[in-house]
Amino acid sequence: MGPAELMQAAAIARRFYLEGKSKIQIADEFGVSRFKVARVLETALERDLVRIEIRVPAELDAQRSDALRARYGLRHAVVVESPTEGADTAAEEAGADPENLGEVAADLLGELVTDGDVLGLAWGRSTIHMAAALRQLPPCTVVQLTGVYDAGTADRGSVEAVRRAAEVAGGEAHPLYAPMLLPDSATAAALRSQTGISRAFEYFDKVTVAAVSIGSWEPGVSTVHDMLSDSERAHYSSLGVAAEMSAHLFDAQGRRIGRDLGERCITVEADRLRRIPEVVAIAGGQRKADAIGAVLRSGLVTSLVTDTAAADHLLQDGAPLPPRPALDRADPDGL
Repeated sequence: MGPAELMQAAAIARRFYLEGKSKIQIADEFGVSRFKVARVLETALERDLVRIEIRVPAELDAQRSDALRARYGLRHAVVVESPTEGADTAAEEAGADPENLGEVAADLLGELVTDGDVLGLAWGRSTIHMAAALRQLPPCTVVQLTGVYDAGTADRGSVEAVRRAAEVAGGEAHPLYAPMLLPDSATAAALRSQTGISRAFEYFDKVTVAAVSIGSWEPGVSTVHDMLSDSERAHYSSLGVAAEMSAHLFDAQGRRIGRDLGERCITVEADRLRRIPEVVAIAGGQRKADAIGAVLRSGLVTSLVTDTAAADHLLQDGAPLPPRPALDRADPDGL
């Protein structure tokens, strides 16, 4: 390009990229056709006169996020950088940072939740960190989707998470003061009929956005695994359990197994989860990668917040999945 062409190309590029003018407006100004404007802009890119950079915060990985969204038919996928050397030892071993994942998930919920929504929160370390990191939410009702890990102890993180989210949103809170797992189905049924718990269950069909955690079937990573007896663990392991989410068990192909366990649990039913328009799963780490893949294959999740360690495994494993059927936010009961 000669000096005149170079100056014209620079001026046209400035009008288009920095001043936001249309190609027609630029063509009128310079007395050329809009097709020539398009050619000049293309040449400016080819000759490195214009450089376009797509920048996201350093802790987010845009390329993996887009690839993961496309591979699993997700509505949203956000991939966070995994912990680096020198991070907490336990987090390094698991390859996950639930606090960081929770902070990113909090920002995502701030985008997804709209005025008048009903937000459902399931038990999980990541969802508890997410609730603690919430800074703003539109006015909405918040309901707890699962019982607590152990209602007989001071660890009522999920109840506090619901209260925290409702406080930020300025809406009603509907916690579940009940353990997640009961000794038998009769006890669970009796608890479900209690006024406070049944009132929370009535909101399950109204939930429009839900946040859930995923656990792999191993000690310390699966809440359900840790609550069962040795013989019960052996039984469900023999069925091929690979993951759990909200006290529901899944095999590696994403099929629900051990449905009898659900009868003993205070939790949102899988069919109700499937009818929620937006279900955001928060889980990361290489140890959980297979479990995350199993739950994604179930079709119960629409969006995912994870890390690079899990994303790399998920992108190497499995075939593309069809997207989950879209539901009308105004009619969460529609299929």
